[in-house]
Amino acid sequence: MADDVIIRFDRVTKRYEDGVTVLDEVSFDIERGKFYTLLGPSGCGKTTILRLIAGFMEPTEGNIYINGKLVNRVPANKRQVNTVFQDYALFPHLNVYENVAFGLRIKKLDRLSIDTKVKEALRFVNLEGYENRDIAGMSGGQRQRVAIARAIVNEPEVLLLDEPLSALDLKLRTEMQYELRELQRRLGITFVFVTHDQEEALAMSDEIFVLNKGRIQQSGTPTDIYDEPINRFVADFIGESNIIPGRMIRDYLVEFAGKPFECVDGGFREGEPVEIVIRPEDLEITEPESGKLRIRVESQLFRGVHYEIKGRDESGNTWLVHSTRKAEVDEHIGLTFGPEAIHVMRFGETEEEFDRRLETYGEGSHG
Repeated sequence: MADDVIIRFDRVTKRYEDGVTVLDEVSFDIERGKFYTLLGPSGCGKTTILRLIAGFMEPTEGNIYINGKLVNRVPANKRQVNTVFQDYALFPHLNVYENVAFGLRIKKLDRLSIDTKVKEALRFVNLEGYENRDIAGMSGGQRQRVAIARAIVNEPEVLLLDEPLSALDLKLRTEMQYELRELQRRLGITFVFVTHDQEEALAMSDEIFVLNKGRIQQSGTPTDIYDEPINRFVADFIGESNIIPGRMIRDYLVEFAGKPFECVDGGFREGEPVEIVIRPEDLEITEPESGKLRIRVESQLFRGVHYEIKGRDESGNTWLVHSTRKAEVDEHIGLTFGPEAIHVMRFGETEEEFDRRLETYGEGSHG
């Protein structure tokens, strides 16, 4: 195992007594000092992965390694990981100082060591001077920072965060995204963050694992995941997409909406049915006669920074457009886009198959 790999899942399956499989032969590596996000809908297995890393449950099959050592049956209190829960799990009858110091007292550290570590942890989360505050009188963001301080005071190698922002309002949630990302950089430890919020994952992560039905659908940087979705689920789940049926004419030439278009994708069979992904922000409105496609506008909403326009082309495909230009219902408009805006997906392609095609055809084999 490489020195920079801190956690490894090797074909890990988790099956409950009722026969339900929540993780199905999942394998991945987590490297030191990075911010990872487990992203997916409810019930996809992301919290199960977190609980397996923490030692709150054991795998049915497969192996889990931390720092190269098998930890399948190692109890939670013997692992160099700490968890921040969705509800923070703070003790309401203890003040801030005593909440943060709790784990250190369990370890029977001396008073001076506890005091030094607690104050340092509070300084890291910008809560200096809050030692004597009651938990009940603190805001949601402050309580979250107390929970993080309580976790990092034990100097874990990995910090696990189970949807810790879900209970916050939108403004505070956005602020805490910045704070968490900056905290991870300052601490230099590995964060594994669970969320079902796509924008949150894209904004905060070094690496994202997209899960669905107990399997990792795709992993990569936020840019990889957004610009190069591997299948319909990822394309549809990450942001908004136009997903249109098409057919490969040959490498770098694809047909959809009844017309041929140059693209930057290769590695497909001639005549192979494919799915086309074009992001709404990559479509530019132009005059009907000068567009690569022509659509009739069916609805239009103002979203503050752009108009959200829906329309239908002459082949019956529905299109979503994000534009600063307004369009009226029943108006005919043209749409134009470059070859690099077209991402071609093979039906049911796995991440391994995608990687092999990328190796064979180089950077021109993805959108």
